[in-house]
Amino acid sequence: MALLITGQPGVGKTTAIRAVASGLAGARLGGFFTQEMRSRGVRRGFELVTFDGRRAAMAHVDRRGSPRVGKYGVDTGVLEITARASLAVDRGIDVYLVDEIGKMECLSPGFVAAMRALLDAGRPVVATIGERGGGFIAEVKRRPDVADGSAATIATPSPPASSPGSGTTRERERAVADHPGRIAGGVGGRAEVEQADGKVGAARPFESAA
Repeated sequence: MALLITGQPGVGKTTAIRAVASGLAGARLGGFFTQEMRSRGVRRGFELVTFDGRRAAMAHVDRRGSPRVGKYGVDTGVLEITARASLAVDRGIDVYLVDEIGKMECLSPGFVAAMRALLDAGRPVVATIGERGGGFIAEVKRRPDVADGSAATIATPSPPASSPGSGTTRERERAVADHPGRIAGGVGGRAEVEQADGKVGAARPFESAA
């Protein structure tokens, strides 16, 4: 089962993924998140940061040539390497967190192939995804094995003993697969959980990731 977190740029999708990672302390995480590269307060590019501590520049305004997304030159080689290393199907990984399935990432055939294989394998995945887009973005949204929700903030209720972050690997996997609503989007700072059936209920706010 996969949960997709979507929303307009700047709504807090990366913050949501980092909050999920913080809430899954003790679980073995695969995947990566995207972090802005800034100089004197101005955004100059984006880097990929894996959950085992590696990082590399994915896109930068000073990168020449194609492909480009807006003013940013995209390094598809970095995406290929990162996808192979952090998205490989591994039964030892409890949950894969991916930020994001977006226009830049989908320029890499290796990323698309790795992400598709991960979803086809049925591994627990929480991923941010562009609000708009065709190609692989649209393909993922059409899959019958994904649930989605908007995200400005993330809320996680207190997990039972068999939820992510506790118990055996199999118990953690089952908890994520069976309870996708435990990790969902609130709006405007409200602490809410959107269940797989679309109902929204209150939850306790999470502790923000550092």
